[in-house]
Amino acid sequence: MSFDEIIDRRGTHCVKWDMMERLYGVPADDGIAMWVADMEFRPPACVSAAVQAMVDHGVYGYFGDDAKYRAAISWWMRERHGWEVDPDAIFSTHGLVNGTALCVDTWTKPGDAVVLFTPVYHAFARVIRAAGREVRELPLALKGGRYEMDFGAYDALMTGDERMTILCSPHNPGGRVWSREELRALADFCLRHDLILVSDEIHHDLIMPGHRHVPMTLAAPEIADRLVMMTATTKTFNIAGSHIGNVIVPDPALRAAFGQRMAALGISPNSFGLFMATAAYSPEGAAWVDDLTRYLDGNRRVFDDRVNAIPGVRSMPLEATYLAWVDFAGTGMAPAEFTARVEKDARIAVNHGPSFGLGGESFLRFNLAAPRAVVEEAAERLSAAFADLQ
Repeated sequence: MSFDEIIDRRGTHCVKWDMMERLYGVPADDGIAMWVADMEFRPPACVSAAVQAMVDHGVYGYFGDDAKYRAAISWWMRERHGWEVDPDAIFSTHGLVNGTALCVDTWTKPGDAVVLFTPVYHAFARVIRAAGREVRELPLALKGGRYEMDFGAYDALMTGDERMTILCSPHNPGGRVWSREELRALADFCLRHDLILVSDEIHHDLIMPGHRHVPMTLAAPEIADRLVMMTATTKTFNIAGSHIGNVIVPDPALRAAFGQRMAALGISPNSFGLFMATAAYSPEGAAWVDDLTRYLDGNRRVFDDRVNAIPGVRSMPLEATYLAWVDFAGTGMAPAEFTARVEKDARIAVNHGPSFGLGGESFLRFNLAAPRAVVEEAAERLSAAFADLQ
């Protein structure tokens, strides 16, 4: 397949395009949607073939015998990440936002606090607050243009009400790939404060050349009794609509508690997601991901070269994900002004930095997972929208 193919998603119940004008005021006819974190690419042919086989069969009944699905997950984690996963440790949820909510529901109670290292993926705070829990924001330190965790400062911010921390690894929106040393420091922090650690690693396959993701469970195996791993095919293969995610729980006691909560809520996965995930986690899917990350790296270079040439604007160096985190602080503009230039003048719909929590005030997030021509057009528009600074 060609990642350069332009696919018109307007009018297909696509939230990214069909809600753009209503939510951001960016015109549907010539606006560019760069907000929702899904891609403008078709999934690998093996995934489409799996769906076509379901259509050809023509009966969409209850799914049974998920041994191949679990084996595919175990194969992928072993081959791509050097991680041996026990098939019995895998729970299937309706995506990882649902997985996050289930973790909060299982291991915390109303009034408890959940730690987030902000700015971070906005859905975390949304589900925590909706569950009647408190969000404890520990701001990431911006050093040398990239984020770092500052555990010396974090210890002083803890109140004793915290029961869980949620890690985004690799980091969204900053694109950091956390080092093994940073992950071990986080493990020590969780031990000091007696926290359950939920590691959301949904972007772990989308790593830029020259970087390597370390699964939390490999970085600190000694915290297996308080660790929950979350992964998914949805982000990697652009099948978010399948709503399928993996919550992997190594510890038997934690596993029993999570399984009980899922049973109490009557949660079971849909067959489309299971068939698609099984097909994706394959040698053909792996080859497609390798091609994808090379293409995304090219998009990153095109976007950063143009955007970083605008005085006062800086795109954070992207180590993983396809999400550019762009800082407009150097322009001296208030958020309302630089956001208006992006949305009204450049006609680009983007995520607003404050929605990601403390530290996001001067940022906007841009989705680069689109044909190169679209990324180039967006970069041109941004350059024109800030032409008076150049």
